[in-house]
Amino acid sequence: MRPVAPQALSRVKKTATNMKRPIQPLALLLTTLPLLGVAACDVGHGESLAKARYANCAPCHGNDGSGNRTVGAPAIAGLPVWYVEAQLRKFRDGSRGAHPDDIDGLKMRPMARTLLSDEEVKVVAERVSKLPVVRPAVTITDGDAGRGKAMFGTCVACHGEKASGMQDKGAPDLHRTGDWYLLAQLKKFKGGVRGSAATDLTGQQMRPMAATLPNEQAMKDVIAYIRTLEP
Repeated sequence: MRPVAPQALSRVKKTATNMKRPIQPLALLLTTLPLLGVAACDVGHGESLAKARYANCAPCHGNDGSGNRTVGAPAIAGLPVWYVEAQLRKFRDGSRGAHPDDIDGLKMRPMARTLLSDEEVKVVAERVSKLPVVRPAVTITDGDAGRGKAMFGTCVACHGEKASGMQDKGAPDLHRTGDWYLLAQLKKFKGGVRGSAATDLTGQQMRPMAATLPNEQAMKDVIAYIRTLEP
């Protein structure tokens, strides 16, 4: 066996020493930059996707989600993600908005069906939830809150004493969408236009509650009482 030259032995020792040294900051940065780029790309993609998909909602609900009564579109700004997701899925699969007498729902269905995946439903719901909450204008002025208080008792189990909603019941906050919209939905539930689909479980729960209200005036009275509960 030939002896190892001193110069070669020195190079071997130097290489071994370098291998034990910690990764230098520049090397670490070069290693992590690709990962940071991917994360930034994902965030940008999510934001652009949400903007593009919400563009289909804006003509009726407004860029700020404040709604438009003339086209039957409620205020949606600040509604929780779980509720918006649930309603979009119902419109997509026909659990809601498929009844021939649900004019506004029939307009909503094709909009919801432009959302081709659960990811798209989620990004739109998240965008809606982040819009600053608006206070819809009062349009019903002939309701009696005193009479409505007693009738609201049947609503408390799901919507809560302050009508602020309960996620585990699938019941939304009743202060966000506008009084005219609440009246329209109570009429739909009572008439079977909404909540009659076998797949709309929360809607089925609402139908008998709406049926306890004998007429439109009673509905207005309940809505007047709900308005007194606003935070």
